Amino acid sequence: MPKLKTHRAAAKRYKVTGTGKITRRHAGIGHLLQHKSEGRKRKIFGDIAVSETHVDLVSKELPYKKYAR
Repeated sequence: MPKLKTHRAAAKRYKVTGTGKITRRHAGIGHLLQHKSEGRKRKIFGDIAVSETHVDLVSKELPYKKYAR
């Protein structure tokens, strides 16, 4: 059986925590920040866990995620 390839774009977007959860960045923090409130920006600068509905989809792109980090 051949080895599975990791989807490189997914590997750059998602990180795996020590407990096995997959984290991602919030959307909307790339530009146009001057009109967003400080509280709003503070909330979206942090990482968030991938929702339960998308965990299976992301896990397929990261076949060796249990060995990462």
